[in-house]
Amino acid sequence: MRFRMFESAFLILLLLSNSDRGFVSGQSEKDFLLQFRNSLTYDSSVSTKLVHWKDSVDLCRWEGVKCDSNGRVSGLDLSSESISAGINDSSSLFKLSHLQSLSLAQNSLDSAKLPSQFGHLTELRYLNLSSSGFSGQIPSSFSNLTRLVVLDLSNKFYSSLMLENPDLGRLVRNLLRLRELYLDMVKISANGNDWSSALPSSLPNLRVLSLSDAHLTGPLGSSLLKLQSLSVIRLDRNMFSSPFPPFFADFPNLKVLTISSCDLSGVVPRKLFQIESLQTIDLSNNRDLEGSFPEFRVNGSLEKLMLSYTKFSGNVPESIGNLRMLSNLDVRSCSFSGPIPSTIKNLNLLVYLDLSQNQFSGYVPSFGFLKNLNVLNLRSNRLTGEIGDDSLWKGLENLEFLDLSENSLQGEMPASLLALPQLKSLHLSYNTFSGSIPQTFFQLQNLSSLSLSSNKFSGSLRLSDFSKLTNLVSLDISHNKLSVHVEERVQLSKLFPRLETLMLASCSLQKIPNLQNQSSLMMLDLSHNELEGEIPSWLWRVGDDGFLFRFLNLSHNGFSHLQQPYKMRGLDFLDLHSNLLSGEIPTPPPSAAYVDFSSNSFSSFNPDIGNILKRVMTFSAADNKLVGRIPPSLWNATGLRVLNLSRNALSGHIHLRLGIWKIPLQKFPESSYVGNEGLCGLPLNISCDGRGREMYASGGALLD
Repeated sequence: MRFRMFESAFLILLLLSNSDRGFVSGQSEKDFLLQFRNSLTYDSSVSTKLVHWKDSVDLCRWEGVKCDSNGRVSGLDLSSESISAGINDSSSLFKLSHLQSLSLAQNSLDSAKLPSQFGHLTELRYLNLSSSGFSGQIPSSFSNLTRLVVLDLSNKFYSSLMLENPDLGRLVRNLLRLRELYLDMVKISANGNDWSSALPSSLPNLRVLSLSDAHLTGPLGSSLLKLQSLSVIRLDRNMFSSPFPPFFADFPNLKVLTISSCDLSGVVPRKLFQIESLQTIDLSNNRDLEGSFPEFRVNGSLEKLMLSYTKFSGNVPESIGNLRMLSNLDVRSCSFSGPIPSTIKNLNLLVYLDLSQNQFSGYVPSFGFLKNLNVLNLRSNRLTGEIGDDSLWKGLENLEFLDLSENSLQGEMPASLLALPQLKSLHLSYNTFSGSIPQTFFQLQNLSSLSLSSNKFSGSLRLSDFSKLTNLVSLDISHNKLSVHVEERVQLSKLFPRLETLMLASCSLQKIPNLQNQSSLMMLDLSHNELEGEIPSWLWRVGDDGFLFRFLNLSHNGFSHLQQPYKMRGLDFLDLHSNLLSGEIPTPPPSAAYVDFSSNSFSSFNPDIGNILKRVMTFSAADNKLVGRIPPSLWNATGLRVLNLSRNALSGHIHLRLGIWKIPLQKFPESSYVGNEGLCGLPLNISCDGRGREMYASGGALLD
């Protein structure tokens, strides 16, 4: 009897246990999640998880939900669900007491306060709130999450999260199991010694430390070296303003080190680049940081090597060819010199190669058969010789961007270069390439940007020759020996519907290209040509009715007048100097920052011109036939920094509200400036004290 009673009691307890388990992990947690979902504001057209949650479906089969072996919710992934509101301390989310993994990353909670109730989910091993939109102080309750292995509160673009009270040390002091910590763009505001010492004492097994854009200051404390397990260190865009810490070369397991834009100085130890495990190093944009390359080991593990905008110098050794895993090499704007190593052709995984703005010399080496190479930039070096050998370019089947401009290269274009199937941007300007433009140029149908300016290309062509290049966004063939014929009836908007930049300076043009309906045009240079007659009024309406049009240069032509009526819009830069324009000076657009009407035959001003020039910083009407007094409204253009009215017949005084203006032309005697009390600098015995603006005066009359 006792055995049967015990057996019955055991069965009852078992049933109750199973019943309770079913209620807690099934019905109850489902209710919690449905209640949570219903409290959220999100875009159902974007959602791929929440929108599919249904009461009729087993909870553990819901999108984004993971259950443990007991049927309890152990994981919840609601990343990229467009959640914009509904998560606060009273949320039923925080009743899911068995959660071990939670992600709300990539949502758009509009500066919602970070709930302290996250600290009650004490079973969490993984918590990812990156780029979710939370704001405010990170609550002290987060230090209760003692089982956390990964904590990610980072943001990519902007964050209003703070970690000041509690500070970083108090946040992590109980997180002894933490392996990965991401606090990018969280405002920590700690100095180097404080945060450097706080981490090792609490996080002895930390492997990933990511604190970019965290308002940290230096110097970095050597106590960081106690974190011997660190394999990833990201500290970009903090203002350390200190020497490069040499102990970074002593982390034995280091795979990733990115510490760009941190105002670092001093010399980087060469042995840093010889750490066997190192895969990525980014020291870029530390303009006072010096260093040089060692000899690289065979089969080095480096994949990304980025040193742009530093003072690294010396030669790039031939042993760089040992870095067979290298995919990204960026040393632009450094001080490297010597030849480009021929062994670069051995880097079969190379995708991005930027050696621009250095002092590399000698011939362009072969890049043939680097089939993965996407970007090749050799701009602004001291490279010489010809590039006509087809072996230099053959096999670059994925190359999209090539820049060889600002060197001393010469000769004609090789056929293999102009047969690259994926080429989108080709820049060859400021060299001495010669000959006619090969017809194969006009077959590069993927080309969006082409710059051949300032070379010695010769011959004649028509703009319609480029008709197959329908993807062109930018075209610059200025300053060669070309004669470009314009077909008046051909609307370029039909040939190049995406064209934004058109540079045809010094191309022997006799007609303005038909740019009517060219809605995307922003920059146009037709200077140094043979254009005459009137400037058509439709020209001011290109670029989406003139609102996108920002740059226009028609200087050094023979234009005599502007077609009436006209209305200039949008322009930031307007240059009409050295033409035959006369009458009243045109009314420039209010948006203009640079205006040059000099070297024409203008005789008068619009009296209201100064009230129109709201943004102008440089205005020149020098060398015209202007007479009389300067319009008083001109003194209302308070943004002016350079005003040049020289070589006219103007009179009047400089208004004192313009402040102190330095005289840049000093060849006239002191008597020439009598009565202009705002002037300073030689030949006057008046110091400018580093203040003020510039003006030009001569002959005793106000010219500026």
